[in-house]
Amino acid sequence: MSENPSEVETETTIAADADSALAALPVVVIKKRRALPFFSRHPWVFTGAIARVEGDPAAGAEVQVVTDRGEFIARGLFNPHSNIRVRLYSWRADCAVDETFLSERLDAALALRRDVLDRNQPESACRLVASEADGLSGLTVDRYGKWLVLQLTSFALAERRDVIVRLLKEKLSPAGILLRTEKGIRDAEGLQLSDGLLEGEAPPSPMFIEEFGVQYGLDLLQGQKTGFYLDQRDNRAAFAKYTAGRSVLDLFCYTGGFGLSAMVNGGARGVLGADASEAALKIAQANAELNGVADRMAFEKGDAFRVLDRLREEGQQFGAVVLDPPKMARHRSAVPSALKGYAQLNRAAMELLSPNGILVTCSCSGLVSRADFEAALAKAAIDAGRNLQILETRGPAADHPASVFCPENHYLDCYICRVE
Repeated sequence: MSENPSEVETETTIAADADSALAALPVVVIKKRRALPFFSRHPWVFTGAIARVEGDPAAGAEVQVVTDRGEFIARGLFNPHSNIRVRLYSWRADCAVDETFLSERLDAALALRRDVLDRNQPESACRLVASEADGLSGLTVDRYGKWLVLQLTSFALAERRDVIVRLLKEKLSPAGILLRTEKGIRDAEGLQLSDGLLEGEAPPSPMFIEEFGVQYGLDLLQGQKTGFYLDQRDNRAAFAKYTAGRSVLDLFCYTGGFGLSAMVNGGARGVLGADASEAALKIAQANAELNGVADRMAFEKGDAFRVLDRLREEGQQFGAVVLDPPKMARHRSAVPSALKGYAQLNRAAMELLSPNGILVTCSCSGLVSRADFEAALAKAAIDAGRNLQILETRGPAADHPASVFCPENHYLDCYICRVE
């Protein structure tokens, strides 16, 4: 059977239009022998990989990225203010980074949480969009009950904020959408954003979610990150299984996550939580009261190292210690200092553990490799004169997936250990 001439003509016209649209884009040319990571779908094109820019793309403009021989690699969004000069999104020459593209990527991200992970419970919280892992580098979306919280770490996506907000409204019908900014991103990306309500009604303060039977009150407007550390959800539950009858020291406790899980689900004997944020500790205390365990939980404001020093001087010991510090290396130059800090922190924690104690130790410094973190733990154990066994090696909850094409977005390591 012969082809329909009109169909062939239509397909030819569409292809020609796509080629024309691509040809109209500014061109970013990659240096010789530097293109392989981008053919392998790494989404970040740093300034040092670029040979030249042809055309005059504005900040946030779509560009095509090609090899030094002119071979097409991908389409991305340009930012002259950032060391990540281009963020790549589409590796198809005929697929523009437009509203249709954004809508399709959002649909795919939502389908993962809805159809695969079954994270639809209205009283719970979930990460809906995880930046590079969902093909939307620079966009994070968390759901807390009826509210959505956005983080924009890409200038170009921030320029498309109205489109993203409208698409989320159409797909999810939230009660409100809030914007939270990440420390250091304004300078890194040239962003001029302020935290606040973008759409709809403001959430109550506190608002409440449930996680494995534990009730948590949150402050979505003032709390750290987007209001809670959702990535540690499964790690909190895993830790609770080791805590029956144990006394627990929860350092960097924030609003009480690990400690509350140990008390409510694990049957811990008691918990001492410490954090540098007085506001977070007030919420932690309220959460202990909310869950009916305030009589066995105490909270202390203070620097973690000073708290550890005081407890050691007093001769106190615990059956379990949790270390969940903030990011300790934001730049590669800070990695040696971070590793030294991790070793000192873990040594001090081991010195407070009773024999056969449980240590939960975390690193959210993506620049610190798992091998280097384990080496820091080994040094800490040797310096403390203790034997350490890794029982579980864990990462973030499944709604925080990692992209195999972008190793840098693997940022959270969580180890559950036995200390003899």
